[in-house]
Amino acid sequence: MTKYIFVTGGVTSSLGKGIIAASLAKLLQARGFTCTIQKFDPYINVDPGTLNPYEHGECYVTEDGAETDLDLGHYERYLNTFTSQANNVTTGRIYQHVINKEREGAYLGKTVQVIPHITDEIKRRMLLLGEDKQFDIVITELGGTVGDIESLPYIEAVRQLKWEMGTDCLVIHLTLIPYLKAAKELKTKPTQHSVKLLSEQGLSPDVLVCRTEQPLYNDLKRKIALFCNVTPDAVIEAMDADSIYSVPLEMMREKLDVTCLNKLGMPMGKEPDMSKWKEFLNKLRYPKSHVVIGLIGKYVELQDAYKSILEALIHAGAMNECKVEVRNIHSEYLTKENAKEKLQNLDAVLVAPGFGSRGIEGKIEAIRYARVNKVPFFGICLGMQMACVEFARNVLGMPKAHSTEMDPDTKDGVISMMESQKTITMMGGTMRLGSYACELRPDSTTAEIYGTANITERHRHRYEFNNEYLAAFEEAGFIPVGKNPLTDLVEVVEMKDHPFYIGVQFHPEYKSTVENPHPLFVGFVKAAKEAQEQRNAASVKISGAAIA
Repeated sequence: MTKYIFVTGGVTSSLGKGIIAASLAKLLQARGFTCTIQKFDPYINVDPGTLNPYEHGECYVTEDGAETDLDLGHYERYLNTFTSQANNVTTGRIYQHVINKEREGAYLGKTVQVIPHITDEIKRRMLLLGEDKQFDIVITELGGTVGDIESLPYIEAVRQLKWEMGTDCLVIHLTLIPYLKAAKELKTKPTQHSVKLLSEQGLSPDVLVCRTEQPLYNDLKRKIALFCNVTPDAVIEAMDADSIYSVPLEMMREKLDVTCLNKLGMPMGKEPDMSKWKEFLNKLRYPKSHVVIGLIGKYVELQDAYKSILEALIHAGAMNECKVEVRNIHSEYLTKENAKEKLQNLDAVLVAPGFGSRGIEGKIEAIRYARVNKVPFFGICLGMQMACVEFARNVLGMPKAHSTEMDPDTKDGVISMMESQKTITMMGGTMRLGSYACELRPDSTTAEIYGTANITERHRHRYEFNNEYLAAFEEAGFIPVGKNPLTDLVEVVEMKDHPFYIGVQFHPEYKSTVENPHPLFVGFVKAAKEAQEQRNAASVKISGAAIA
């Protein structure tokens, strides 16, 4: 029978419920259990697809085309397994479903209320992934913190499930043990209040995971256990770590997985083999080289906006035994006049995805600089589209070339809206989303990097390369090396006579994991290393000649 673990949070947001959930799932997976993780978000948006990155960080896209919370990216990166539409549920989706049923007359004239109708739908969604017995354990992260008004129906639904399922259901509460420097003490009162508030809502935690800057000594753990009504072994220390990828090993040391399995009445399974994970961490902590990559975007002051890209660069850096230093460059403030100053010390340039016209000219200037100065370049989604615009303007002699997204009246719309998108009026969930096939030219750099000519990647866009300009681009050395076999949509572009110049319409960052770093990112970091080595060799040669 499928077991269910719920992860709640208290005291403050951003304590790391998603990382704790993913770390526990990784340990259980290593013990031989099949696991999945789902996220329930209390906001009323139907999905994060229409949310501004400043509000919510990146919108993560699954294989089946769901626009989801960025925590699903952590789940996939840790477990190396795909998630789906069912793994992310919002209050908006819950209420939309219940209201639609009410309009259909499904409730037979009953008054529709939060209890039982909303909570019943929440419970149905919580149990959905376990119905086909595909997973031994389903871990559910509840967004927000205990005490939030919008979280109350979720807490009530978990309370009901706990009452119905008994030991088949477990609640982990993540909380904070702050360290007061003036008093030189760890304080447990915020945790006590958080558990008290949770208890007032009818739910008592089985395990407490305590975020802390300082180690929790045994007497303090016993005090927390006594005041919060949990067993002493269920007070888990979660100290600040040097990397989110250290957390699974810290949780293994604290025996979080053992405690949970005992409380669920499950066998221990095999001893977890985390050797590959440790190997990755060793490469991450002790790199043999160092490169600087410029991330060109308009949300660089908010790192969560490019979370998957940053994590993919970490994975690729470890694979290359190289520390990747990401230098954030705001495209809105990048101009032709200051481009050299801002970009000249970079080993590579990555132009990030996005929407809208703000910061576009800065992205185009960064691409021009990388093209002219032979700096390794990687463009993702909008980054690839602006590479096409830059080439059209500065090589093909079309100074007004643009995307019709930014300039609907341009006479040279080298990027234009997809035909299938032109009749769509609703914004949410209507882009070209999810996994699509791509055929690569066998002789291309991209095919060499992938090791195959047939790939599938995830998409999130409305605009595409305008094939009316295809011949002109190809004749000038800007080659469409990857196309969708059904629609002929250009998916990958490369440029001749350049050490590394690849633009992709898809989002490869979504499929990079600890165990399988994405080959394009691995190739990009490798190109950055080689560019740095060549530049250093040239500098040594010039210095030697000057001395002679």
